[in-house]
Amino acid sequence: MAVPSFSIVADDTPEAQAAFAKMNARYSTVTPAQADCVVALGGDGFMLETLRTTLRRDVAVYGMNLGSVGFLMNEYEPEGLAERLEAAQRVDIHPLTMQARTVDGRTVEAVAINEVSLLRETHQTAKLRILIDGVERLAELACDGALVATPAGSTAYNLSAQGPIVPIGAQLLALTPISAFRPRRWRGALLPDKAAVTFEILEPAKRPVSAVADSTEVRDVAAVTVRQAADMTLSLLFDPEHNLEERILREQFLP
Repeated sequence: MAVPSFSIVADDTPEAQAAFAKMNARYSTVTPAQADCVVALGGDGFMLETLRTTLRRDVAVYGMNLGSVGFLMNEYEPEGLAERLEAAQRVDIHPLTMQARTVDGRTVEAVAINEVSLLRETHQTAKLRILIDGVERLAELACDGALVATPAGSTAYNLSAQGPIVPIGAQLLALTPISAFRPRRWRGALLPDKAAVTFEILEPAKRPVSAVADSTEVRDVAAVTVRQAADMTLSLLFDPEHNLEERILREQFLP
């Protein structure tokens, strides 16, 4: 197998910029537009930014962790990069699309790789009506918010909200409440990845809610529909000993 042509991009932190200078001096690279693979130096947030630049392009992203958690990243090691890229395993994921309608009638669309979350804007509890494929499944959820997560995003905000970890190969989405008050014992649901999830905001003037697709926030929403973008594929590369499926499995057995 031939070594893919690659470019290197880096977060703006001092550590990532220093690694960027060192690796660009060491390796022969191409521009991101010419690359088969993009090497991203930074943390998970920068990996998400880099993946967004590859939407609708057949480009894989290989991350090297120079951030904090680095769940989507490989270990940083400047030596042997070409060999690591040649041996890397490819994981394809599909992002989510969010269509949000605001109280004043605007429609905003955005893409999320990890999750789409709805969050109360004030001290007032949010009240949400939840429909799956147009069928009402929960007439009223009183909560701080709710989210829909992809398998890749299930170990991020979803996990912090006590949502389930979803194996990367599972054709599922996680629907998770955030600090549910009523019904108090509802813990969410696992949905087919083809499902369309619609949130209708009850009493939006009294209980305003914002919708967030990864880093895109829309304030004062009236209704939000979330579904998988089956026509968009994002590709990540992992060292064989650090593949994403193994990380997600291992995460479920941590104390």
